[in-house]
Amino acid sequence: MITVTEATASAGALKRLSDEGVSIWLDDLSRRRIESGDLAELVATRNVVGVTTNPSIFQAAIGSGEGYEEQLADLAVRGVTVDEAVRMMTTADVRAAADVLRPVYDATGGRDGRVSIEVDPRLAHDTTATVAEARQLAWLVDRPNVMIKIPATKAGLPAITEVIGAGISVNVTLIFSLERYREVMDAYLAGLEKAQAAGRELSAIHSVASFFVSRVDSEIDKRLTLLGTDEALALRGRAALANARLAYEAYEEVFAGARWQALGGARANRQRPLWASTGVKDPAYKDTLYVDELVAPGTVNTMPEATLNAVADHGGVQGDTVTGGYAQARADLAAVARLGIAYDEVVRQLEYEGVAKFEVAWQDLLDAVTKSLNSKGVDAE
Repeated sequence: MITVTEATASAGALKRLSDEGVSIWLDDLSRRRIESGDLAELVATRNVVGVTTNPSIFQAAIGSGEGYEEQLADLAVRGVTVDEAVRMMTTADVRAAADVLRPVYDATGGRDGRVSIEVDPRLAHDTTATVAEARQLAWLVDRPNVMIKIPATKAGLPAITEVIGAGISVNVTLIFSLERYREVMDAYLAGLEKAQAAGRELSAIHSVASFFVSRVDSEIDKRLTLLGTDEALALRGRAALANARLAYEAYEEVFAGARWQALGGARANRQRPLWASTGVKDPAYKDTLYVDELVAPGTVNTMPEATLNAVADHGGVQGDTVTGGYAQARADLAAVARLGIAYDEVVRQLEYEGVAKFEVAWQDLLDAVTKSLNSKGVDAE
């Protein structure tokens, strides 16, 4: 539990971050976190105004079994399939978290107070199935502040347009490249146009675009270290920030254009950039690096709890650290390219690995739930 003293001490950096226009979302969820009151406490004391989940987070939470025993027993008695059991548990958690965050949603007009849940990662390359799954998840959670996460694969792009067009709010995930990010924004605008043509109220539709950060440094730093030259080593820890800053530049361009102006005039909401994968993976870097250095208005930073705590304790939030850095960002990526590290190849690899990791986590979750159901005398199919 967070004490009053700790809450007061933490308010500084987190409040400064919020005051700069960055929405703080927690990148974690479990039944224990909800039922213990921990999530509500983070909302009350640490400026948390949203929650993101992914297959790895659910695998860790449900795979442990803690807090899920009674529901698993009931599901076993009913003889449900493992896929149905997993969806019943994950949507129950998201629904409960959405209720905790509902006051934030109401106070911000739907901008924050959001809880995200991802479509089955095995559907990442199937547009039609992704759309159907997104509709089903929105129906199962049945809360206005849910966001459906759709991966930014080639097949995911038309799914984003269809789901937004149906009036369902979307968190687009696994974005690594600047080119794909522009395609995501285009898919969102196309969805808004589709929704407008169907007579839907655009102000009720929200979206974020989850641009992944630390994994870019992990991959490019590995290649720079293998090169081993002074020039290569000096570039470590710079590519991910450069990539994210140029993504924000693209966001500014798209949402200042004529196409957006027409939709904005119809009360549509901008699709905010969300910085994802902001936990630092290299212990040589400051643990708040991807928070301190990605402060810009109208963004979201979704943090694992360790990063949230680090920012609260010693975050160095010093105003906007993005919009003045576009020239340096281009120079950093150009310097990496001159060393023979191909940007397009790196981001393709990261997208492939991102989807694959979530597929593995989802399968691990299915296996754990299958074992639990079988232990209760049910043959889970």
